[in-house]
Parts: sequence; structure tokens; C-alpha cells
Amino acid sequence: MGDFSKVDPELAASLFVSPRRSLAADFDPLSRSHLAAGEGTLPRLLREHARRSGAALALREKRLGVWRSYDWAHYYETARRFAFALLSMGVARGDRIIIASENTPEWYYADLGAEIIGAIPVGIYPTNPWPELQYIARHSGARLAVCGDQEQTDKVLDARLHQGGLPDLQEVLCVDMKGMRQYAQSGVVAFADFLKRGDAFAAQLPDATRHLDELIEATLPDDVALMVYTSGTTGPPKGAMLTHRNLIYSTYNYARSTGADLRGISSVGYLPLCHAAERCYSMAMLLCVGGTVNFAESIDTVNDNVREIAPTFMVGVPRIWEKMKEGFEFRLRESGPLRRGVANRLLARGRKLDDHRQANDGRLSAGAKLEALFLHWALFRNIQKHLGLDRSYHRLCGGASVSPETLRFFSVIGLPISQGYGMTEVAGCVFVQRPGAFRLGGCGLPVEGTHYKIAQDGEILLGGPAIFRGYFRDPVATEKTMQDGLLLSGDIVTELENGEISVIDRKKAIIITSGGKNIAPSEIENALKDSPWIREVIITGDGRKFLGALIQIDFDNVGRWAADRDLAYTTYKSLTQLPEVRALVQSVVDEVNPRFARVENIRRFVILEKELDHDDGELTATQKVRRSVIDTKFARELEEIYGKAEG
Repeated sequence: MGDFSKVDPELAASLFVSPRRSLAADFDPLSRSHLAAGEGTLPRLLREHARRSGAALALREKRLGVWRSYDWAHYYETARRFAFALLSMGVARGDRIIIASENTPEWYYADLGAEIIGAIPVGIYPTNPWPELQYIARHSGARLAVCGDQEQTDKVLDARLHQGGLPDLQEVLCVDMKGMRQYAQSGVVAFADFLKRGDAFAAQLPDATRHLDELIEATLPDDVALMVYTSGTTGPPKGAMLTHRNLIYSTYNYARSTGADLRGISSVGYLPLCHAAERCYSMAMLLCVGGTVNFAESIDTVNDNVREIAPTFMVGVPRIWEKMKEGFEFRLRESGPLRRGVANRLLARGRKLDDHRQANDGRLSAGAKLEALFLHWALFRNIQKHLGLDRSYHRLCGGASVSPETLRFFSVIGLPISQGYGMTEVAGCVFVQRPGAFRLGGCGLPVEGTHYKIAQDGEILLGGPAIFRGYFRDPVATEKTMQDGLLLSGDIVTELENGEISVIDRKKAIIITSGGKNIAPSEIENALKDSPWIREVIITGDGRKFLGALIQIDFDNVGRWAADRDLAYTTYKSLTQLPEVRALVQSVVDEVNPRFARVENIRRFVILEKELDHDDGELTATQKVRRSVIDTKFARELEEIYGKAEG
């Protein structure tokens, strides 16, 4: 796999790049004005942090129950080693590599190592089955695959062997080689050995440091930094090309809106790094403002890790916030009657104070402030510590619409969750709530430099430095997404009286009944999911006379409810078939229906006999329902709701 005792002189000469138009010699990568304009590149930021504060803590991960720490100097040096190893195998500017892994420091090293030489990293969801991995790896023309463990390596090897394979892929690396002694026969290389290959290659270059610095200088703000493949709710994934300017502008201006530009971040990295949100608000945010990213052990231990770390900056998808709320509520229900009664009374008082705060743009009278202080010390401070969020100065809910009741709970206990609006194609959020623009259900105001307009049908069109370069190898899709220099978001929004936008639903998700009524399903779905008994809802009714619902119960919560009533069940399916469970779900539907107009009421529903699953093609890698498969995947359930003529 490479003898670097002697480097070919022609290869060595070719590695020293020809000068490109570059930034000024006195350019400061960490200047606030440069960051706000999106100037610079991610490798420049990494190098600058290593130069200025190399011994400062940058990354932490928990291995075998022990937190391990890595400073900025180690971060940069390991990325450099990876960059040299890529050069040793001939990877050049513009080439692509894929990373299929859970969140680990090695993801960062590979990501930034590729960007140092101008190569483009592409993330793969660790939950993706091998055919989806194969599609992305083949479409992107990836030359190298970085795998987190045996499971991810097996997927790459399967993708190589089946349905035309991966003709561009040259190397397969694995970070955790546990149980993989025989894999060397398949050409799999340990990540650590790949770094050593980079060391050997760099040792033979005339001036390795100068060479890598030249490569970093040759990368410009408008060069593609990385690609994020969209989750594909309505078709095959598309590779969104995000530039350094997109990422730095969007991330830093978001940081300015939240105060993170002055405080830095201490965050928990747990959302998949192939997702634009995690790439922005852990990796890119860390490079823009400094601080520490702490890698959660797994998605199942996030709440425990949050309590251990007590982050100052927390980004969560709706399900994370919902689980935190549900965890507290179940613990409260299991406490004694006296404690439960006192807590419920204090929460009720807190809710009234929150009503007052909402009605007065976040302001409280002197008396209300005293009451809020009392509630904080009497109860809310303990809840905040229990959740691990007592040190947090910013909390964001992103990725999908969230239940208003979940937002209300956190606002009542003194931990208001900021809502933002953005998408992969704008490198994260370009709208964010802030003091004075924090209405329940709103998504905030645009960050500086972002402009927009709302089309006649309610779709929001976005412009500014955050707009992506386009879809890789798909000019037709790129052209369809742009109109007069503005990005067609596909989201229907409305403007609130304080200037914030509020998202109604995806344009493609709008249901038009046979009577011509336009209905946004997400608000009804969220109202049903406020119940602890319901995990997922799919509202149906497009072209039909009335609305129906496909409902997935929450197995854990409903299971506990059934056990408390001595109801026998063995599996998820058997639990769904209990008449008592159907009555429980019916009670939730009956409670929600009066909140909406009659035409928006759920007339009939079916409880799904299995949980929705990514592997079965029902969910995307980001756990969004693939609405394009509803009619085929759930034909029997739709027939049960509407009958043969309607179904």
C-alpha cells in the first residue's frame, strides 16, 4: 500500500500548486468582519486556532466510560497527516471522499484533512443500508471511503460487490478495527495506519509544511468545501454543494444572533455529521468561534451525556426535546402525591407567567420578576439541572416542526428554545429567533445579509451569501431550484406581525381534499404527537373526501401504560391490537379534533402494526416520512380508512 522510502521527483514537484488568486497577505481568518462576510476557509480557521491556542481543548469523546480530550494542535496535526495520506494515493483538488461513521473525532480529521488539499468530503448516514450508500458513493465518484466500524465497512464492501460496484473507489479505511482481523484480505486499511502512510509521505517531501500551507492558501471562499446529500423524501438524494463562504457566513452570523461569537461553545455532538445542521453547529461553529465539541457515546445516551457535560450551546431535533420533556413528566408521575401536587401548582403558575411574558415581548413587571425568581429557586432550577441545561445560554430546535406544547414546557421552566429556519441548501439556519423576536410558533428574523421574498402561493424564496453552489452533476435540478438568483425553498410560510416568519408546511405536503380545501397536515400531526402515547402520525386525504391518519404509537410509553393495567402483550404488533390501546388513541384524536375546523378533523385512523423504519424505505435517514411511498406502502391501511373506491 505504498513504499515512501523515495518520492517520485515529478510527483513531488506537481504537488506544489500554481498560485491562484488568493486572499490578502494580512488577512485575519478570525476577524469578526471577515467571518460575517463568509471570507476565509475552514482549513484556514483550523490552522489559525492551532497557531493561537494550540493547547486549548477542542474535542472530547467518551471511550470505555472515560472522557478523552484533544487540543487544537492535535486536531490540526491529525488533519494534516490525513491530508498527506490522501496526497500519497493521488487524491487531488475537487476529488471526493465519503465518510460513513457515527460521530467521532476521526470524522473531523478526515473532513478537514480532505478540505486542506481541496478535496470534497461527503457524509453518509450510519443508518443508510448499502444500496443507499452505493448510490451516493457512485454518484459522487468517491475515491476513498472512511468507515467508523465493522458495520459501516461491511456496507462499503457489499456496495463494491453488487449491482455494478463502486468503480471509482480505490481505498477503504476503518477507524475501529475491532473484530476485523481478516479484513486486510479485502484491502481494508486501519485509519491509524493510513495516518502513518501520510507521515512517511510527508517525510520525503522537501518542505512538507510549506507545501500544505500553499494548498490551504490556494483554496478560496467560493470553492466547494463539502457536499451534503439531501434525504430524498420525494426522490433520489441530491448532492448539495456547499462552499466555504456558505458555511462560514451562515454559521458565524447565526453565532452573532445567539451570542456564541463572544462566548464560544461547549456543545454535544450527536446528530449525524452528514446532516447539515450538525456539520454547521458543531464542526463549523467550533472553527468560527472556538470552544469544545463533546461527542456523545450514542444517540441512546444523549440525555445522559448532556447531564454530564452541561453544555452551553445545545442543538436538538424535535424528538430530543420531546424525550427530555417526557422523561421529566414520567419522573414526576412516579413521585409521591405531595411532591407531584406542589410541582404541578408551581408549573401552572409558571405557565401564567409565560403567558404574560409572551404577551409583552418577553418583558415582565417587577412583581412578576419576583415570582419568576421564586419559581426558579423553588423548582425550575432543579428541573434545569436534571436536564443538564442549567448552564446553557442558547438552545435551538431544528430539523422539523415541533409541537407547541414542547416549546411551551421549556419556556415555562426558564429554558426557552429558539426556533430557526433554514435548509441544507443554505448551510443551516438563515432565520433565527432572538430577544424581541421570540413568538411561539415563529422562526425569527433573517440573519444579516440574507434577503427573501414570499411568492403568491406563500413559498419563501431566499437570497444571500448562504445560497449553495448547486446540485452535483444535476444542472436540471439546480435550475429548477433557482429563480432570478433566489432559492425556491419549497416551504410555505406566513409573516407574523413582529416581522418573524412562521412555517406552515412543505409545499409538496399540502393536502387538497376532493372538495378543494387546502390543508397543512403538520400542525394536526404535531397536535396529535403532543400526546405521550403517539410517536408518529401521517395525515392522509389528498384528493379524498375527508382526512384520515396512520398512527404509530410510542412503544415504550404505551407499553408502560398497558403494564400498569395488567394488559398482556408481547410485541409492538400485539400491543397495537389491544382494544384498550385503540380506545386510548381514539381519546387522543377526540381531544385534538375540536381544536381544528371540521374539515381538518380526523374522521378515521389506523394504528400501524409496525414501527416506521428507515431500512424499509418508510423514513429518510433524518427520520422524516417518505410521503412518496405512502400510497404503495400503506395501501391496505388506506383501504381500511377510505374503502376500495376511495383507496
